[in-house]
Amino acid sequence: MSVGSGTHQLGPDEATLSVRTGRTGAAAKAGHDLVIGVTSWRATLVVGEDPAETSVELTADSSSLRVIEGSGGMKALSDDDTANIEKTINDEVLEGREIGFRSSRVQPSDSGNRIGVEGELTIGGESGPVAFDLAITDDGAIAGSAVVKQSDWGIEPYSTLFGALKVADEVEVVVEGHL
Repeated sequence: MSVGSGTHQLGPDEATLSVRTGRTGAAAKAGHDLVIGVTSWRATLVVGEDPAETSVELTADSSSLRVIEGSGGMKALSDDDTANIEKTINDEVLEGREIGFRSSRVQPSDSGNRIGVEGELTIGGESGPVAFDLAITDDGAIAGSAVVKQSDWGIEPYSTLFGALKVADEVEVVVEGHL
């Protein structure tokens, strides 16, 4: 691994954590694909001398999600639209539930510039397995993503227009930054 052993902290000052949504349903053209930033989160990457001692942990405040971008749709998102989306995420979708991740296995690639991470994602009281890769460059840049199926964590994807417009069940969680 190109990152030296030790403890590395990540949060909004060092990296971005975002959720990217898609849309489905008969009225999908009316909706927007969203990029939602998580503004309050903390991650710890502990790199051990022995790869078996390497771990990743993350916690995120589910009430800190903010719409960064909305693409597609019949019209651009207004400030009111953005505020309504953020309120819906907090009040109806995530309902203030805790979000956390704890790795159970971290495996560096042979080339050393990528690590495979497996672990448990917890949203509220629901936990389930997630696996993803993190790319780490020699200068400490880090990037990775995981696809999360909301319904696997007891989250009913948001829908409107009597179900004709829905947020896709699978969302992509992306982290990009610098250690």
